[in-house]
Amino acid sequence: MGKETGFLELDRQDRTYGPVEERLKNYNEFVVPLAPQALKDQASRCMNCGVPHCHTGCPVNNIIPDWNHLVYEDDFRNALEVLHSTNNFPEFTGRICPAPCEAACTLNIIDEPVTIKSIECAIVDKGWAEGWITPQPAKRRTGKSVAVVGSGPAGMACAQQLARAGHAVTVFEKNDRVGGLMRYGIPDFKLEKHLINRRLVQMMAEGVEFKTSTEVGVTVSVASLKENFDAVVFAGGAEDPRPLAIPGFELPGVRFAMEFLTQQNKRNAGDDEVRAAPRGTLSATGKHVIVIGGGDTGSDCVGTSNRQGAASVTQLEIMPKPPEKEDKAMSWPFWPLKLRTSSSHEEGADRDWAVLTKRVIGDNDVKGLECVRVEWIDGKMQEVPGSEFTLKADLIFLAMGFLGPRKAGMLDQSGVELDPRGNVKANVFEYRTSDDRIWSCGDMRRGQSLVVWAIREGRQCARSVDEALMGRSDLPR
Repeated sequence: MGKETGFLELDRQDRTYGPVEERLKNYNEFVVPLAPQALKDQASRCMNCGVPHCHTGCPVNNIIPDWNHLVYEDDFRNALEVLHSTNNFPEFTGRICPAPCEAACTLNIIDEPVTIKSIECAIVDKGWAEGWITPQPAKRRTGKSVAVVGSGPAGMACAQQLARAGHAVTVFEKNDRVGGLMRYGIPDFKLEKHLINRRLVQMMAEGVEFKTSTEVGVTVSVASLKENFDAVVFAGGAEDPRPLAIPGFELPGVRFAMEFLTQQNKRNAGDDEVRAAPRGTLSATGKHVIVIGGGDTGSDCVGTSNRQGAASVTQLEIMPKPPEKEDKAMSWPFWPLKLRTSSSHEEGADRDWAVLTKRVIGDNDVKGLECVRVEWIDGKMQEVPGSEFTLKADLIFLAMGFLGPRKAGMLDQSGVELDPRGNVKANVFEYRTSDDRIWSCGDMRRGQSLVVWAIREGRQCARSVDEALMGRSDLPR
């Protein structure tokens, strides 16, 4: 694979970012790709590992060494074919996946993993630029029909695979545009939405029909789907946000992160304020913003608040501050717990760990947030006596994760069994629910997770549906 001595001769070199002062002026992507020769050099660093752990580190099992070698050989067209053999949408994962494959790379033992994510993104971007990515309609139709509920990465992957197998696929999306969390939850500066749109054009040419502004369980019943389609796939995501049960939670300046992020994405898409913010405009301009929750969604709120011109941004996390560097002997090749600083954090934010929120201060408007420091002893949280403090706040965003899929409407109507965590119960072999006409995949089945896991589940679920309808399947698993 690659150049046998490449990893000895060349250091890791990854994509860079545009200057902070420039990128804060807009919502465009700001990653600076590697130059062609630098990309080939980085691909040459891929070792001829006896056991390529990057395969198992990647949820979709990308055949990473093979397409690294093809890039080193300047054979991008075949690299694209290998990449697409396991991943329907590498332009998404090449931008927003945290790259567990790189954590699993053998060279990560010395903190010099191959720049897998950057190479993946370069392959697919070149494929689009060269016109190599075209619709792949089925050669013959099966006469079977499938309804896919939800147009996020799981629903999109499942729908595309089933359409390519020859089934008539209809995707139902409750929002006005397709894309799920990628469309309205992920800021444009991380994933510009034209990337989703061009995949939709490809999928429609392959025979997929999209019905937007159509909520199953409200405007369309589950019973009607079962009556009109041979199979139904629930891929609606995990959208029930975790609330903050403290005094003052009900104040209008305390809002869920997804509402804030969705508003800005809709504005970027050209929507007027009535459509973008039906519950009232959320603006961080000139305000002291507190983001509760230390994950990716919280980071996205930080980046969006800074672009809106917040007076200050503070991000709080209830867990202790992770170590700067992981213990490789304990963690490799698995995903390590360590401190991660995003591009949004680098743009400006105060971060604090081991903080428990106690009360929102304010009458009609938010004025502040009372907090206390905590320590974790034997896995149990304890407040630190005398550590109470108050932060000034005008706007508080809750980014504390999700409790699972929303139950009202579709799930209540369907009567499918739920697991102990409140997700739709289905195994990872058949993805079939307690109703043998209904399958489920993605965050609705596994709980909140990564885009790359959603794509994997969508693909595997499609194969299971195809097998059930046809008695066999040629779709990859």
